[in-house]
Amino acid sequence: MTISQSERYANATAPTTSIDDRPLLLDVSNTTLIVTPEQFDVLCANNPGLRLELTPNRELIVMAPAGGESSEKNADLVTDVNIWNRQTNLGRVFDSSGGYDFEALGGGKPSPDVSWIEKSRLEGVNIVKFIPVVPDFAIELRSASDNLKPAQQKMLVYQRLGVRMGLLIDPKNKQVEIYRSGQEPEVLEAPMSIDCNEVMPGFILDMSRIW
Repeated sequence: MTISQSERYANATAPTTSIDDRPLLLDVSNTTLIVTPEQFDVLCANNPGLRLELTPNRELIVMAPAGGESSEKNADLVTDVNIWNRQTNLGRVFDSSGGYDFEALGGGKPSPDVSWIEKSRLEGVNIVKFIPVVPDFAIELRSASDNLKPAQQKMLVYQRLGVRMGLLIDPKNKQVEIYRSGQEPEVLEAPMSIDCNEVMPGFILDMSRIW
């Protein structure tokens, strides 16, 4: 086949795309992925449909969409915190899609299922992207497929970073582990409510819809 001069010119001038210009898409195949904070930010930007976290040791955590049962329970938890917050106007509430940036503190980039920050601590803070402020209160809800140990390790990181009160809710075993700054975790067996007044004045978390 003979190629004309015009075709040669078109081929020579056609734009090319290097691999560095292509979106960084995620392909996970049952392996531990270690990424830098910068790579994590690019992955989040190029994979908006995925929920990603970065552990303190830079291990990438990819979370599948929650099952209906876990999603419903988490919605109840967010709703209860948000209703209290709207009534008191004491802070700001974030759901499981809200990411935090604790890299400067050696805490990775997690996304608690529910978190709350007293409003004065966010004055002048840019939260368009990841939130750089450690929350006062955080909840992690263990789903049926979650291993308990990594969830407990995550709560210990929250505690070390300065989260004043953290709740690890385990519907499978009907337990709640309470993590307070500078204290050993407290384990409650199937509580019907949790008094969070020490951090969030007047807030009692109703657990009746969780069990």
